[in-house]
Amino acid sequence: MGTEIKYKEINAQSALIKLKRKIPYGWDLNIYRGCQHGCCYCYATYSHGYLNSGEFSREIFIKTNIAEELERELNSPSWKGEVINIGGVTDSYQPAEEKLRLMPQILKLLIKYKNPAIISTKSSLVLRDYDLIDQLSRITYINIATTITTIDESIRRKIEPGASSTAMRFAVLREFRKTNASIGLHLMPIIPYITDSEQNFDSMFSRAKECGVDYLLPGTLYLRGNIRTTFFEFLGSEYPEKYDLYSALYKTGGANKEYKNELYLKVNRLRKKYGLSNSYMKPMREKLNQS
Repeated sequence: MGTEIKYKEINAQSALIKLKRKIPYGWDLNIYRGCQHGCCYCYATYSHGYLNSGEFSREIFIKTNIAEELERELNSPSWKGEVINIGGVTDSYQPAEEKLRLMPQILKLLIKYKNPAIISTKSSLVLRDYDLIDQLSRITYINIATTITTIDESIRRKIEPGASSTAMRFAVLREFRKTNASIGLHLMPIIPYITDSEQNFDSMFSRAKECGVDYLLPGTLYLRGNIRTTFFEFLGSEYPEKYDLYSALYKTGGANKEYKNELYLKVNRLRKKYGLSNSYMKPMREKLNQS
C-alpha cells in the first residue's frame, strides 16, 4: 500500500455541526475529513465511506471555506455563543495544518466573537498558535487537551505513527499552563493488555500532576463497526500473542464488565494518589460564570 498523501479541497455547507446530545458541548467544528495520524484505534474511519474513500489516513479532505462559514454562523442573530468543540472527529493540528494554516483563522474569529471553545489534539503543532490561544484564554473559556495513551515511545509509534511524541504532548500541557486556558489530559483510549499497566498509568499521572492539569479524563477502547476489523488486523500484525485475549474480551463493542471494573479501580486509585480531578466541567463553569 502506498504512503503518498492526497489532499482534496471541498466546500463545507456549514462550519458548525449540531450534536445530538450536549456532552458537555453541543457543537462540533472539523476543518479536515480524514487524519494523517494513522491511529490504529480511530473510531472515525467510518466517516470516509460517505466520501466514497477508504483511505482515511492518506486521503485528506480540506474544508477550504471553513473560516467564511464560521464567521457567517457566529455573526448570526440566532447564535448563542455556545462552546464549540474543535476537532471532535479529526485532529485540527494534523500534519496538513502546518502548511494550510486554517486554525489561526478559526482562532481569530473566536477572539473576535469572544466565543468559548475546546481543542483536543495529539500534535505539538498547536504550540504554533500559542499567542492566539493565550489571547482567547484572557477573554473567554478555552480548553486545551492532549490525548495521551502511553509513556512507551515504542508502543506509541505503533499505535499512533503520525502523531507527536508523548514527551511533546506533555510539553504542550506545560506551555499552556502558563495561559488562562484550562488544560486536560485525555487518557483515551486505554488499550487493554497494551497500555493499561500500573506502571504506564503511574508515569502518566505523575507527569500530569507536574503539568498542573485541571482534569484527567480516561476512556476505554471501543471496537465497533469497521474499526473492529481494522484493529484486529493491527493486532495480528503487531501483537499476535494478544489476538485471542481480545477475542475473549471484546464479545461486543466494549470490553467486558469485569475488565472495566478492575481497570477503573486502578485509575481512580492513582487519580487519588496524585490528587487529579475527573471534572471536565468544573473549569468550564468557573470561567463562563466569570464572563
